[in-house]
Amino acid sequence: MAPTPTPSPPTTRPLALVTGVGRTVGIGAGIARQLAASGWDIAFTYWTPYDTRMSWGIEPGATEAITRSLAAQGAASTAIEADLADPDAPAHVFDEAEQRMGGCGVTALVMCHCESVDSGLLDTTLESFDRHFAVNARATWLLIREFGLRFSATPGTGRIIGLTSDHTVGNLPYGASKGALDRITLAAAHELSHLGATANVINPGPVDTGWMSEEDRANAVRHTPLGRLGTPQDTAHLVGFLCSEDGQWINGQLLKSNGGLA
Repeated sequence: MAPTPTPSPPTTRPLALVTGVGRTVGIGAGIARQLAASGWDIAFTYWTPYDTRMSWGIEPGATEAITRSLAAQGAASTAIEADLADPDAPAHVFDEAEQRMGGCGVTALVMCHCESVDSGLLDTTLESFDRHFAVNARATWLLIREFGLRFSATPGTGRIIGLTSDHTVGNLPYGASKGALDRITLAAAHELSHLGATANVINPGPVDTGWMSEEDRANAVRHTPLGRLGTPQDTAHLVGFLCSEDGQWINGQLLKSNGGLA
C-alpha cells in the first residue's frame, strides 16, 4: 500500500484540478505544466488500468516525472489515482485534493479524462457504451457539481473547462458521450453564474499523443490549412489563457483549437 501523501502547506497560488493526466506526452500533462508555469498549484488525476488496456500501455514513472516538471515551475502538486467510472470518485477526488493541498479549494477544473475505444454502430458493446457515458458524461457532471457545491474563491476567478471531440464515425460511444460532455459543461456557464465562474469547452482536433497511425497523421495534416498536427502545447496555451484574468470574458463557448481542420 502506498504511503498517505503528506498535506502540502497552504500557498498563495490558486489550485487547479486537472483530470486525465496519466502520461507525460498527453494533453492533460501539457495543460498541467502550462498552468503551473502560469502560477497555479496542481492536483491531477490518473487511472492506470485505462492505460494498461490501451495500445500505448503504461508509461513507467509518468506520475513522478509529471510531478517533478510541475515542481520545476514552482507549483505544489498532488497525484490522485481515480476511476471516474465510479460515481463516488469525483467527490473523493475533491476531498483528496483539498486535504492534500493544505485545505485549499479548487478554483479551476480542467477535465481531460476520457474513455476512448474505437467502435461503431454495429460493434459497440453495451458494456463499452455504458462505460463511455459513465466516464465522459456522468463523471463530468459530478465533477462540475462538486466544483459548484464547494467553490469559495473570489467571484470571477472560477474556471471550468472540458475537452471534447466531434469524431463519431467509427467512434460512436466516444463521440456521443463527448457530445453529452459539451452540453453539461456549457450549462454550467449559466447555472453557476452566481459563482462568477466561467465554463467553456475546447475541441483540440487530432493531437498525436501516441495513438495515431501514419495514415491518421497524413490525413490530419492534409486537411489542416496550417499543415501540421496539433500538439498538447497548442491546447495548453488556450487553457492557460482561459484560466487567466484576461480570459474571464470568454464564457459558455465551444472553442475549436485545431489549426482550421476541415
